Amino acid sequence: MATSYIPPSHLRLKRVYEPAEASDGTCILIDRLWPRGLRKENAALDDWMKDIAPSTELRKWFGHDPSRWPKFQHRYRAELHQHCDILDRIRELAKKKTITLVYSAHDEDHNDAVVLKYVLLSET
Repeated sequence: MATSYIPPSHLRLKRVYEPAEASDGTCILIDRLWPRGLRKENAALDDWMKDIAPSTELRKWFGHDPSRWPKFQHRYRAELHQHCDILDRIRELAKKKTITLVYSAHDEDHNDAVVLKYVLLSET
């Protein structure tokens, strides 16, 4: 087992509006914008890493349009390579314990958290 190995069970995804669970581990909000209707004092979050989110330009271009999903994934992965320090920080945490990447998108299959998890697990 390589030293950079992250157990897949240590990286979870969850919508910010779902109730917190003990099994969530460390919860990191990965959206650039604070989720609508959620008060900061009511959020069960340990960290907010907004710089790992897609750029404003990419987020607006994507607009959660599934037909743009393949191109979004490609463009977001390219942006992630500009944030190796944050990726490494998340990886180091995930090697030791469960990390839940928290997002606010309604579409659970086509969002930045899905891409980020893939990158964290596959590019170590």
